[in-house]
Amino acid sequence: MKLSILIPTLFAALVLAACDRPAVVAVPVASPGPAGATGATGATGSQGNTGKPGEGGTTVVVVPPAASAPN
Repeated sequence: MKLSILIPTLFAALVLAACDRPAVVAVPVASPGPAGATGATGATGSQGNTGKPGEGGTTVVVVPPAASAPN
């Protein structure tokens, strides 16, 4: 009776000891340093063309057609 418990226990201990556990790889993570000084503000870009005014002082507005539904 004692051998029937002892032999499986020893066998289980040997099997578990033979298992190769994967190694844990520690990867260093770079942490950001302190914030540096703020740079100078850049110049404002050009605004682009405003369009050609229509006759009589009115402005012509061209509206693009509505997008069609996908097929």
